[in-house]
Amino acid sequence: MSQTITVEGMSCEHCERAVVEALAAVDGVTDATADRETESATVEGDPDAAALVAAVADAGYEASV
Repeated sequence: MSQTITVEGMSCEHCERAVVEALAAVDGVTDATADRETESATVEGDPDAAALVAAVADAGYEASV
């Protein structure tokens, strides 16, 4: 299953990588991508949405489902 979340605050490739790494560490995520231009991230798998938002917040960015 694919989920897309809104991620605010990404301004460069490093930011995208930080968000992807944070999301990839969440239980249930099998793949993750981030795009600063669309201010979004997409995850594959069956993770808890609240865990995704929390992981992105821990990485220093704002996220919403």
